[in-house]
Amino acid sequence: MRELQRLFQRLGRVPQSAATRGARAGARIALRAAKAKAPVDLGDLKRGIIMKAERRVRVGKKVYDIMMDPAKSDIFAKTSLAGKRSYYPASQEYGWMMQSGQYIPGYRYLRRAIDDNAQEIKNKTLSEAAKDIDRLLNRGR
Repeated sequence: MRELQRLFQRLGRVPQSAATRGARAGARIALRAAKAKAPVDLGDLKRGIIMKAERRVRVGKKVYDIMMDPAKSDIFAKTSLAGKRSYYPASQEYGWMMQSGQYIPGYRYLRRAIDDNAQEIKNKTLSEAAKDIDRLLNRGR
C-alpha cells in the first residue's frame, strides 16, 4: 500500500483509468463470490446478481456495486394476500420471521462475498492499479 501511495505521489495524481481498472478487478472477485454463495432453488437469484458502476463520476475514483438486477425486480418482489410486499433477495440475505414468531436467519451471501474475500479484493485492486501506473510511469521515460 505504501509503495502504491509513493507511486501516486510520483505520478502527481491518480489517473481515472488506473483507479477504474483496479476497482473493477476487485469488484469482479466480489461478484463471483456472491454468485457462488447465493442460495439456489431455480437459479433466478444467482442470475440476478450483477455488477454495476456508480452513476456519479468522481475524479480519480470509480465505485462498483454488487446488487440485484433492477430489471428483474418483478421476479423477486412478491405481494401476499394480506397486501404485504416482500423482496426475495433481501429475505435470503437477512432472514425472515415465520408466522409463529421464529426467526429464520439469512445466508448473508452478499455480505460474506466481500467479508470473506476482503484481502484478495484489496490485493487485486492494488495490483491492477499498480500495473496501470507502472505502464504510465514507464511510458513517460
